[in-house]
Amino acid sequence: MHIDEQTALRTLRRMVQFDSRTETESESAVIDWVLAEMTDLGLETHRQEVGPDRYNAIGVWRGTGGGRSLLFNGHVDTNPLTEGWTVDPWGGIVDDEFIYGLGVSNMKAGCSSYLEAVRNLHQRGLRPEADVVLTFVVGELQDGVGTRKLVEDGWRADYFVNCEPTDVTAMTAHAGALTFEIEFVGDTRHMSKREEAADALAAAADAVPVINTMTFSNAADANAEHVNRAHVGVVGAGLGRDLLATRPPQVADVARLSGSARYGRGQTPESALADLRAVVDDVCRKHPGVRASVRPKNRDGGLAMDKPFFVDRHTPIVTALNNAYRTVRGADQPTGAIRPYCFYGSDASLLQHGAGMTGVVCGPGGKYNTMPNERVEITDYLDMIRIHQHTINTITGLR
Repeated sequence: MHIDEQTALRTLRRMVQFDSRTETESESAVIDWVLAEMTDLGLETHRQEVGPDRYNAIGVWRGTGGGRSLLFNGHVDTNPLTEGWTVDPWGGIVDDEFIYGLGVSNMKAGCSSYLEAVRNLHQRGLRPEADVVLTFVVGELQDGVGTRKLVEDGWRADYFVNCEPTDVTAMTAHAGALTFEIEFVGDTRHMSKREEAADALAAAADAVPVINTMTFSNAADANAEHVNRAHVGVVGAGLGRDLLATRPPQVADVARLSGSARYGRGQTPESALADLRAVVDDVCRKHPGVRASVRPKNRDGGLAMDKPFFVDRHTPIVTALNNAYRTVRGADQPTGAIRPYCFYGSDASLLQHGAGMTGVVCGPGGKYNTMPNERVEITDYLDMIRIHQHTINTITGLR
C-alpha cells in the first residue's frame, strides 16, 4: 500500500522533538499535539485524564458496520536522558539510514506508525467497517498507569496491537516480572578473627551467579521456559540493618540483593519466590551461621504488569500480522517469544489480563533501544506503517 514517506518522517521527527520524559511537566505536550493531528483527520478524539496534568490521547476512526474492531496501543513517555549522546536527543535528526532521538525506539516510532497508517488510509478515501482505536498513553514506565486508565474506563476492541519495539517481529509471548529483595544476616567479627564470623557478604556474593543463571519450575510450555531469567542488579552490605559502611575491617553481618525475575505461563510470583528461596537456602548451607529471607518488592493492588503475556500464534490477529509482513517484505515474519524482547514487560499484559483482549506485540525499533544515540531504521518504520495498513484491512475491513 502506498504511503507518503516524507509526511511519515515529519510526523515522527515532530514527536521526537517533544521532551516527554516520564512524569515531567512536558510529558503531556505531545499528547495535545497528537490530539490535534487526529482531530484534523476527522477522528473522534478523547483527552483522557490519567492524573493531575497528565492525559492520554484516544482517537476513534468509526467504522461503517461489520468487521472486527482493532485497537493500537503505545506510550509517548520516554526514559531519562543518559550520558554518551553525540546528537541532539530532541533534534529529530534523520540521515540515510536512521532517525535519532530520545524515545524514538521506545516507542515513538511505534506510536507514529499507526497514526500514519490511519492518515494514509483516510487520505485515500477509505473507511473501516469496524472501529479502529488509536491510543497514546503516558506513564507506561510507571507500571503502565496510562493503559491502566484505558482499561479502567472500559476501552476495548476485538483485537489489539501493542507497538513496543520488536524489530518488526511478532511477539506472541513475553515474561511476567517480579522484583525481589534478599537479605542475608550473619555474625560479625573483626577481620583478625574472621574465621569465627558468619559472613553475610560472602554468602550474597556466592548467591549472585547462581541466581543469574537459574530458571523457574512449572513452566507451562517451551515458550514459558524461553522467557525465564533472573538478575541481581543491586548489592549492599555492611554492619546492621542500616548497612553501616564505617568499619571496613569488620565482616559484614547484613547483605542485601535486589533483582528481578522473569517467568512465563504456569509460573507465578509465588512459585518464582519459592524457587529463589530454595536457591538461597542452598547457598546458606554452604555458609554456616548465615540465614536469609526472600521477599517481593512489587507494588500492591490493582492490575499488574507482572503477569506473562501470551497469544496463540494461530489467532486471527497474529495471522493477519504475519500475512501483512509477508506481503510487505516477501518473507515469513519471525513469530513467538522473541529474544531479547520477551524479557521486557509491556502494556500488552494489562490489555490481556485487565481488559480480556486478544492481541500481539509488534513495532519498529529495538536493537538500538534505550541507549545513547537511540535510533530506528527508517525502512523498519516505513514498513511498519504498511504492515499496519494491511492488518487494518484484514481485521476491520476497508472500503
